[in-house]
Amino acid sequence: MTVIKNILGRIWAFWGAIIFTITLLIAVIPIWLTNYIKEPGGTEIFRRISKAWMGVFLFMIGCRIIVKGKEHFAKGQNYIVVSNHNSYMDIPVTTPQIPGPNKTIAKAELAKIPLFGLIYSRGSVLVDRKSERSRKESFSKMKAVLEEGLHMCIYPEGTRNKTNEPLKSFHDGAFKLAIDTGKPIIPTLLFNTKKVLPGSSKPFYLWPATMHMHFLLPVIVQSGDTVTTLKEKVFTIMYDYCKLNAANYS
Repeated sequence: MTVIKNILGRIWAFWGAIIFTITLLIAVIPIWLTNYIKEPGGTEIFRRISKAWMGVFLFMIGCRIIVKGKEHFAKGQNYIVVSNHNSYMDIPVTTPQIPGPNKTIAKAELAKIPLFGLIYSRGSVLVDRKSERSRKESFSKMKAVLEEGLHMCIYPEGTRNKTNEPLKSFHDGAFKLAIDTGKPIIPTLLFNTKKVLPGSSKPFYLWPATMHMHFLLPVIVQSGDTVTTLKEKVFTIMYDYCKLNAANYS
């Protein structure tokens, strides 16, 4: 049965690649045009186009996304959205589903992919993790994103979680950003994205499944918070929630 599933998963990945390419070609020009719209309106239109694009793509590959907790986003307030990271499916799922215009911290090297890189760059603050200068510049750019009234989405694990634990340890960046700007944090959990697109554990493999995205209650930066205490607080909230709910969404 495992052998048959592996074969079907690779056939389905081929189908997914065709559908992704076709829908990408349809979406790329409208998305490119959003660069000429004043912020935050341009990024919000980009998000809505991306949501429609991903809705069609997910439907065509037999997947769906169920989102809970959008009511935690207060009107007129922007947030630092902190999410777990299990799969390459995370970014195309997360960006469209965050309510309101947002950008994501993302790897600079993926922006070099023809056509896809144009869309990827439009919704991202790009960072070359090997470059100290790039990391510093990306922090300033994330501050600018928040100043424009957009949400900033960060994956504090840094890279995809390939362990058996619900979360990897967090880096400091998201929490330093929160301390420096005073912006509240929305902890966010994704479930089943790794089941859809496992990545290096199963190369060129795609499987239809229902994914879940849960926005939790905002964490407000308190006057006595440090980067370390805030990081530990958010990590504990997300870890406990994941442990408690993972079995319900497997």
